[in-house]
Amino acid sequence: MTERLVNAFVVFFVVLDPVGMVPIFWALAHRGTATYRRRMAVWGVGLATGILLIFAVAGRALLELLGIGVPALRIAGGLLLFLLSIDMIFARQSGLRSTTDREQAEAEHRADISVFPLAFPLIAGPGAMTTVLLFAERPGGAAFLANIGVMLVVLLLLLGALLASELLMRRLGETGANVFSRILGLILAALSVQYVVDGIKASFT
Repeated sequence: MTERLVNAFVVFFVVLDPVGMVPIFWALAHRGTATYRRRMAVWGVGLATGILLIFAVAGRALLELLGIGVPALRIAGGLLLFLLSIDMIFARQSGLRSTTDREQAEAEHRADISVFPLAFPLIAGPGAMTTVLLFAERPGGAAFLANIGVMLVVLLLLLGALLASELLMRRLGETGANVFSRILGLILAALSVQYVVDGIKASFT
């Protein structure tokens, strides 16, 4: 149980990437006051938490309704997370964890960035939703509640990082944040390959 919780924490931490999210948030919100940045951070993380919780409760039922089994989910989730790890290793932004050029231009002219693009797709994006499904076993069960608790802890760490974005940008800068994300990307690459292997094994047993 402990090993699984540690695994869940590592995956959620890597996918949500609190440190790597700071430069993105700062680029969107640095023109505002400290009060504005604090409000956007709290609302953005709060809304993303709601989205992920809904997905955790209803996502598995939706997959079952569509006839998608757990092995297929593990393989697809592993492949998606592997693509995300490549983005992190090469410090680039794709549609998996960022916005398109047009979405970025639209976001720069928005007074409220908490819903779009902060909550979705930056925090509760495809990678985070896939991770939630991988760890959302039987809603209401002990393992489910434990994994949700781990996710909430990581989201709190993310909120703390966004609230301290000005300080972190002064200390780390974008280069420092990218170095940190590259290290996490290597870990995620290994974990994602393991998910694919587990899914392939499960499909033949």
